[in-house]
Amino acid sequence: MSMTPPYDQHVRHDFRLFAGRANPGLAKDIASILGVELGKISIGTFPNSETRVQIEESIRGTDSYIIQPTSEPANENLMELLITIDALKRASAKQITAIIPYFGYARQDHKTTGREPISAKLVADLLTTAGASRVMAIDLHVPQIQGFFDIPMDHLTAVTTLTNYFREKNIENGVIVAPDVGRAKLAEKYTDILRLPLAIMHKRRNGKDGQDVKFVELVGDVKDKTPIVIDDEIATGGSIFEQAQALAEAGAKPAYVSITHAVLVGPALDRLQHDSIQEVVTTNTIPVPAEKQLEGKIKVLSIAPLLAEAILRVHQHRSVSQVFRDQHLDFAV
Repeated sequence: MSMTPPYDQHVRHDFRLFAGRANPGLAKDIASILGVELGKISIGTFPNSETRVQIEESIRGTDSYIIQPTSEPANENLMELLITIDALKRASAKQITAIIPYFGYARQDHKTTGREPISAKLVADLLTTAGASRVMAIDLHVPQIQGFFDIPMDHLTAVTTLTNYFREKNIENGVIVAPDVGRAKLAEKYTDILRLPLAIMHKRRNGKDGQDVKFVELVGDVKDKTPIVIDDEIATGGSIFEQAQALAEAGAKPAYVSITHAVLVGPALDRLQHDSIQEVVTTNTIPVPAEKQLEGKIKVLSIAPLLAEAILRVHQHRSVSQVFRDQHLDFAV
């Protein structure tokens, strides 16, 4: 996905784009594509560990956009986002859009047992209470989280960004693999774009919080084929490692992994180095420093063009869904 500057002068300077500390590199890339300077903001930490935010320019009556994924450390980045939104509101911004490329707490979207919170809903309420007018996120863990918001919510997808990479790679004898039935619809979008067959894995989760994963069935032919395993994120890499192992035992070649969010905590990097995994393709919704890229085995694609296009369309009151329809992807935004 690409954008062709320059844009009309009258849309270039009548909004403000601010960066939190969670992913300043992505914010700079978006600003560069849009042809704007990042807004002047000071974010720091008091000696008692509280977050301090000050907007260092007048934003009275402007549309303001704050870019801040709530990735690790999730609580600090979320609190920083909420405080920044409050600062923008008290500085009299007309509209505040929270751009959250990676929406933390998304996996806590329902109760798995008794007496648990639904933290994704709580975060949605906190963003609204802080003063956000609109929220924009990419590839939520489940699309139903959109319904937790009482303000407009733009749910974008990195599918076109990721599939464009695989289309150019032109993998021979490939097969799209959904890691479970819950990802079947997402996998179908890959198959429609890449014109590849589909296989679905069935897994059973056991143990506390479902951390123990056992694969009990594989539906589809993967023998002598190159799998492209799709999912929304990699955290510890346990599931992906087990999936790649199961596919190899079924006669498949080393797998490609296509995911939007590279959380990469705990033993993830050690697991991803296994021979059953050919390459991990992800985006920069979360920063992936060079030392985590395993000497090129983890390929990081920029999501900045997608977000820049979405910001411009929101600001101009144009359809965001059209971004995906233009690339032959039916994705409701």
